[in-house]
Amino acid sequence: MGRRIDYHDDPDAPAINSLVPSVNVAVSDEDGRLLLMRRTDNDNWALPGGAMDFGETMSQAAVRETKEETGIDCEITRLVGIYTDPRHVILYTSNGEVRQECSFVFAARTTGGHTTPSSESSDVRWVAPEDIDGYAMHPSMRQRVAHVLEHRVTPYIG
Repeated sequence: MGRRIDYHDDPDAPAINSLVPSVNVAVSDEDGRLLLMRRTDNDNWALPGGAMDFGETMSQAAVRETKEETGIDCEITRLVGIYTDPRHVILYTSNGEVRQECSFVFAARTTGGHTTPSSESSDVRWVAPEDIDGYAMHPSMRQRVAHVLEHRVTPYIG
């Protein structure tokens, strides 16, 4: 498996050659905990998510990616924001893709399932908001989690 390398405001970042609509999903349980997964491609903690497939809506992609990566079923409840920072560049070493960030972030509630790691997640767990700072995350993911926990009335557009 290849690695994922995130660059932000880095003059040595490789040139962008891809732009892919993707999702991240902030799933909460009945106790207010947030679902986090440890990514296998960079060992950082993150919200579940991934690329939208042909023939599906963004919300369908969000539900599918959450189930695939974490074993948790969810229902989308709101849009948290759209994150398209061209200074955030992602290199996928498996195929040389260099992607500009383009992620729609949704809040969701759990509807079932059991936390189950996958080929993309080495660990999956429910985390209390006050404990999230102790988890290693890329700054762009930490920003998304902060926006989720702020319960913003209007979506972030950036």
